[in-house]
Amino acid sequence: MPNSPVGTVLVTGAASGLGAAVVAAVRDAGGRALALDRVPVPGVPHEVVDLADTRAAEAAVKRVVDGAGGSLDAVFTAAGLDHCGALVDVDGADWDRVVMVNLLGTVAVVRAALPYLQATGGKVVTVAGTLGHRVLPDATAYCASRFGVVGFTRALHSELKGQVGVTLLTASFDDRAHRDDRDVPGPDATLNRPEDVAQSVLHVLTRPPGCEITELVVASPQGPWP
Repeated sequence: MPNSPVGTVLVTGAASGLGAAVVAAVRDAGGRALALDRVPVPGVPHEVVDLADTRAAEAAVKRVVDGAGGSLDAVFTAAGLDHCGALVDVDGADWDRVVMVNLLGTVAVVRAALPYLQATGGKVVTVAGTLGHRVLPDATAYCASRFGVVGFTRALHSELKGQVGVTLLTASFDDRAHRDDRDVPGPDATLNRPEDVAQSVLHVLTRPPGCEITELVVASPQGPWP
């Protein structure tokens, strides 16, 4: 394990956005980042995998952790996608894929990582954006998946008390370049940068034993929030 309070952190969705920001923050803090994404993640040990294939996701976790020495201190699940549109208009396979990646892929990664995390007394941090707490039209798949992550994370925290720290992160940050829904703040809105949210993730990962952050909200004053 690196000589750092951050340790070794597995990040999903690590090639861009918040995932990439957390990878950079972990490395800057002296920790070691491992990565999962659908595309290569330069500079860090990684596995290319589609999280919609949950068994492949579980196998990828084991390969990347074992290949890095078999020890893991934390998992951060940033991977997510959306297909906006009315329920009757969104292709069924596309709708299913949102739930498979955002919810079932998250669960698969955490499931595969748990034996490693239980050995180190590590941490799980899941991401449920603001649509894990409120709803919008044309976002049924995304809302269903993120509400599912909220329920999963809270239940996991109850299940793993005293074994592994579990934190639900709800974050609002500037991802306007990657969104096409109707809830995008205007161009003049001042929003959190992914790099700033990543510092909040580091705060969670570096809490000492006996100080567990179970839920964390990082909101932008001009961003969406329930």
